[in-house]
Amino acid sequence: MHEARFWKKGKGETVHCNLCRFNCQITHGKRGLCGVRENRDGTLYSLVYGRSVASNVDPIEKKPLFHLLPGSLSYSVATVGCNFRCLHCQNYQIAHSPRIHDSIPGEELSPEDIVRQAVDAGCQSISYTYTEPTIFFEYACDTAVLAHEAGLKNVFVTNGYTTNEALEAIAPYLDAANVDLKGFTEDFYRKVTGASLQGVLDTLREYKRLGIWIEVTTLIIPNHNDDNTQLQGIADFIAQELDAATPWHVTAFYPTYKLSDEKPTPVESLERARQIGIDAGLHHVYTGNIPGADGESTICPKCGKTVVARHGFRLLEDSLENGVCVYCRYPLAGVWQ
Repeated sequence: MHEARFWKKGKGETVHCNLCRFNCQITHGKRGLCGVRENRDGTLYSLVYGRSVASNVDPIEKKPLFHLLPGSLSYSVATVGCNFRCLHCQNYQIAHSPRIHDSIPGEELSPEDIVRQAVDAGCQSISYTYTEPTIFFEYACDTAVLAHEAGLKNVFVTNGYTTNEALEAIAPYLDAANVDLKGFTEDFYRKVTGASLQGVLDTLREYKRLGIWIEVTTLIIPNHNDDNTQLQGIADFIAQELDAATPWHVTAFYPTYKLSDEKPTPVESLERARQIGIDAGLHHVYTGNIPGADGESTICPKCGKTVVARHGFRLLEDSLENGVCVYCRYPLAGVWQ
């Protein structure tokens, strides 16, 4: 039990949670949509503080983040719970566990333990990932403060539904985020995630305003978000409202959870999405979940040479000096040191 942040009292014993853009109103004894924030006698508590359900050492490319310390290791941590209801959730066993089983599994792992284990493992960052880091914000924020003191970077891998107030609080300690932009219509977001497209776009704008390095990921799902209109909308939004240098990862879907009857993403769909991004003026459009496909490596936007060669999550070549192309001295956008 850990008292939550970003809430206020309502009428009687009702509380209003202002951590994510669902802004849940929670009555006594009930939980928010995330399943891990509970109102007890008019006080909102986090049920997952210090309770890790997953902790692993991953390559930073797995997040995926290609413009943050390429080739480095990131200590990845998660709790149960999520505020979205994605039909294609690849981690549904832990993301939806509190709603399915009404329990809060996890092992005790303090912020101090996380930072110590990250340092001992030779990691250069800590990633709050696997489920949605917003819903374990207090745990992540306390860890992030200690991580910065130890010289580590902090990363959110997120669905992009955090409120401005919460983002502003963690911004001094949050170095980067990979934000899912799952589609580009309100209908898609309502049916597939249970959330709002506009809320995600507003959160992306807030990340940009706060100066946090962002990379955007879109999982291409056949018959759901793979039409040219949605892909063009995403590419144009990134180029025009974020920055043409913001990396866009277009990744392959594999049948899972409630979309187990859908077909895997054809390579041709990824190639089409990548070309749409390039034609929209984006400097870096990457393909993912199909190792060996074109679009895994970083190309210098000025001279056109490969500066970071990859295969899957492995680095094959790094021709950057603190983010500067060794061939033409062009400074690439990102977090390099």
